[in-house]
Amino acid sequence: MIQLIGVKSECDIEIRQKFSIVSSKLEDKLKNVYKITGNVLILSTCNRTEIYVDSNTQGEELINAVFDALGWSRELIIYTFYAKSEDAIKHLMEVSCGFHSKILGEDQILGQIKTAYNMALKVKTIKGQLQRLFQNAITCGKKFKNDCEMYKIPVSVPSIAVKEAEKSKIKRYMVIGFGEIGKLVLKYLAGLNTEIVYIVVRDLNKVKDLYENCNWIKFITFKERKAYYSNVDCIISCTSAPHAIIYKEELPKKKFLIFDLAVPKDIDAGVLSLPGVKVYDIDNISSIDENNKIMRKEKMEKYRYIIQEYIDEFIKWQSLDELSPEIQKMKSFGSEICEKRIETFKNKRYTKDNEVLVQTMIQSTAKVYINRAIDVLKEAKLQGKEDEYLKLINKIFC
Repeated sequence: MIQLIGVKSECDIEIRQKFSIVSSKLEDKLKNVYKITGNVLILSTCNRTEIYVDSNTQGEELINAVFDALGWSRELIIYTFYAKSEDAIKHLMEVSCGFHSKILGEDQILGQIKTAYNMALKVKTIKGQLQRLFQNAITCGKKFKNDCEMYKIPVSVPSIAVKEAEKSKIKRYMVIGFGEIGKLVLKYLAGLNTEIVYIVVRDLNKVKDLYENCNWIKFITFKERKAYYSNVDCIISCTSAPHAIIYKEELPKKKFLIFDLAVPKDIDAGVLSLPGVKVYDIDNISSIDENNKIMRKEKMEKYRYIIQEYIDEFIKWQSLDELSPEIQKMKSFGSEICEKRIETFKNKRYTKDNEVLVQTMIQSTAKVYINRAIDVLKEAKLQGKEDEYLKLINKIFC
């Protein structure tokens, strides 16, 4: 059964970061849960942590087992929700279309689902119905995005952060972390009249050939970053570090606008007490977006029917897939009959008239199935169900 354990969206960032799974540990976490469920995908982003499984273990037993496998305290269960079957399927389809994102309608989530899916494929923790579900969810998200034309209302956490910085007429930036979020931040900064953007990376060799002709971009190492704090007015931090990386004693005494786009947070709480320093975290940024949320919601609701189409398609496929074991039994029975007849032909083809032999074998094969159908029909007659069975047998033989 397809099931979902997720962190409630209304939880504040301090709670959400307790569930965060850093990318470097995701493979091990997948393997740990796989030992229990046999089929699992973990969707872990800056705003959500959701565990999707296809398992016979259900309910409280499953939740406790998954928490233990992930090293989470069971005291945190109150901050999670549980869904199964169609409810879990519907939730994933809505997530892929941006309905459950902090920034309603943002399209980063689709790329994050693809990344999670590819990771599960790599570690070999996903197959069968769960694999098909995520294939459908990704296709659903693409169709929704294109038909709804959400790209006409650009929205993402990085875009909102950059737009807010632009209001303050900031020209000098530092971007800490150059993963998916960091690259999006740079994309939006490229559209502004910026003087300099320092991009902090751990390995300069990986970026040495990038943006060679952009004199407003300078890559620096993680160890060098503190020396450049005084050169910028805005810091946008988006690393996958498991702990804070910016502390108040490290910052020069000057005005700063700081955006912390990471979960767990990159900015230590002490920075908030510094005069002249304004810090936005993920939740603050989400609240800035309220003005456009209503317009996006109205547009998205018009295309909700796409989600239902993909839910119906998957459930139909799922119901047919559940017949696979029975279909396999029928195929195996047919193969056995064929193998016996072929063996008989090999043994007798030189001792009998082949035309007569083949005719006898074909008639014998037909009788196997016809006699079975007759026996089933007789049994149905004794049970008073002959009409129901006869319709089925006629569909097969007539």
